Amino acid sequence: MKNFRGYVKLPEMKIFWLFLFLAMLILAVDVAYLNPFWTAVSAAILISVGAIMFAANIRAAGTKVQLVNEKRRVDNIISSMSDGVVVYDQEFSVKLFNRAAEGIFGITPAEIIGQKISPESVKNPRLEVLAKVIFQSLAPQIIHRSNDSEYPQIVDISFEDPHLELRVSTDRMTDERGNITGFLKIIRDRTREVDLVRAKSDFITVAAHQLRTPLSAVNWALQGLKGEKLEAGALDLVSTGLAASGNLLKIVEDLLNVAKIEEGKFGYNFQKTDLVAFLQSLIEQASPVAKEYSVKVYMEPPQEQVMEADIDVERMSLVLANLLENAIKYNVSNGQVVLGLSRKPDAPYFEVRVSDTGMGMSQETLNKLFTKFYRGENALTKEANGSGLGLYMVKNIIRRHGGEIRVESVLNRGTSFYFTIPTDASLIPQREMAVND
Repeated sequence: MKNFRGYVKLPEMKIFWLFLFLAMLILAVDVAYLNPFWTAVSAAILISVGAIMFAANIRAAGTKVQLVNEKRRVDNIISSMSDGVVVYDQEFSVKLFNRAAEGIFGITPAEIIGQKISPESVKNPRLEVLAKVIFQSLAPQIIHRSNDSEYPQIVDISFEDPHLELRVSTDRMTDERGNITGFLKIIRDRTREVDLVRAKSDFITVAAHQLRTPLSAVNWALQGLKGEKLEAGALDLVSTGLAASGNLLKIVEDLLNVAKIEEGKFGYNFQKTDLVAFLQSLIEQASPVAKEYSVKVYMEPPQEQVMEADIDVERMSLVLANLLENAIKYNVSNGQVVLGLSRKPDAPYFEVRVSDTGMGMSQETLNKLFTKFYRGENALTKEANGSGLGLYMVKNIIRRHGGEIRVESVLNRGTSFYFTIPTDASLIPQREMAVND
């Protein structure tokens, strides 16, 4: 009865009661002017129509109650979300503003819902941050995480006063015909997360800088001793110390490079480069190391004599040096490393391939391969030294060039790395992006 009493308060039931009143009136007229047979027929028709109307109204009322309950549940979910949610129509009038958004922008729903936001709103200190999130061209610092033509559009926006790091995802709201009726923004406050990453990077940078100077001094001293006439035992100790200090210096350099990458300050200088000549020069540089490990390294003849792309030669050299060094060190005796370059037929990219006949990797290792400080168990048994940062840097340098990297491997059979380089310079990101995103 509780639900029924709820239904009778709905507008549909008022129509039913009006019909019932008119039906009783018609029935009274029929009784007065018609014979009993036609009165009974009229009554049966009215009762049937009334029953149909009553059932239809009950169903409609029940559906409305369900919709109201569903809306209430959705409102509760949106209200309890940890991310800010802002909905506005095509006139930029705010229609929804949840509690998390209130915490981010310092504005209550009561004072913002129904209010129209415009570029002029940046002059209002209370609305300045919200206006710059809605009109992102006004934001002080913005990094695009998606293509401009794709939805949802994802950007990172940084504010200095107040200090905020926001990730904003924008999507369109449409009606049943596909017409845009408004926009939905989901705002994640990443201030604490970004500050922690920066603090960690600052610590690594300071520690690495402090380590580099004494390590360099030790390395130079050991190099000087190695040139002296020493007994065999002493020479072995110097050689061991020199190798250890060299490894430590490389780890320090890797730590500094990773810190710069994560801050988006690694620095790139793109220039038109013949990739064929560039890769051939790297093969020559890797040959001495390959000879030391009894591995043959060579480049497959490319399909074209000249294949040019915009790259940072120094950074891309770091990519190939890491891939070639790994392919050589984790190979088998008398194995081979093949470097290939081809043009992708279905996309504006060159593809570089580095294949080896080495120990290969398990699927578990492949899933974690580009993670910082990760080294597979089989890699540790083959080469104990290493920071686990090389492939992490490789992936991010390639991303900065506008490419992607993938890997295929069969355990005990070998591994192939494939990465792309855009042939069109417009596909290269306009700026560096922090990596842990």
